[in-house]
Amino acid sequence: GTTFFNISASTIVSKWRGDSEKLIRVLFELARYHAPSTIFMDEMDSVMSRRSTHDEHEASRRMKTELLVQMDGLVQSDAQVFVLAASNFPFDLDPALLRRLEKRILVPLPEEDEREAMFRLLLTEDIADVKNMSFEEFAEKTKGYSGSDIHLVCKEAAMEPLRRLMKDLQETYGDSYLDAVSEDQLSLDLISSDDVQLALSRTKASEAYNPKVYEDWQEKYGV
Repeated sequence: GTTFFNISASTIVSKWRGDSEKLIRVLFELARYHAPSTIFMDEMDSVMSRRSTHDEHEASRRMKTELLVQMDGLVQSDAQVFVLAASNFPFDLDPALLRRLEKRILVPLPEEDEREAMFRLLLTEDIADVKNMSFEEFAEKTKGYSGSDIHLVCKEAAMEPLRRLMKDLQETYGDSYLDAVSEDQLSLDLISSDDVQLALSRTKASEAYNPKVYEDWQEKYGV
């Protein structure tokens, strides 16, 4: 029930001198005006990496300082504005920002039962042959997969019925099958268990970082 502001680096970073600070100030003024509101900043490390006096541009330091000042202003006002940030590199964030983010929560990779629930959520009976699928086996084979990886597996599996249909039409009508086929003939099969197994063989987990590093950071800074 809040006004939601979805913010990325491109939203508040400008090549014009002083514009980034103005954009940040306007963002927080809008959030206070439309309160209760939520400001969500994705990939926060691209905006608020550690400040440095040696190799960092002056404009970048000014922008970061303005963001910190505006977050301090929320504490001093009565406006109901909630700031939520996400980052894959929490150890690169500026310490001053960490002090202002009261809760620091690690979202780990999904466990086996959670991966099974994701497969069941994405592969529903209207698009997949769920009665002949072993969701437990899919979950077991996707250890180390993130939620996005599982979503990619299901998307790849969903392409197989389309590929089969296009192959059949091309064999029947030749290369000009798009002109010869009516809309009634364009019906897709349900996603089968073999389709998911094929998708699993074509996709790999995108996990490229040591989970221990994140667990250590969470133990040190998490709240």
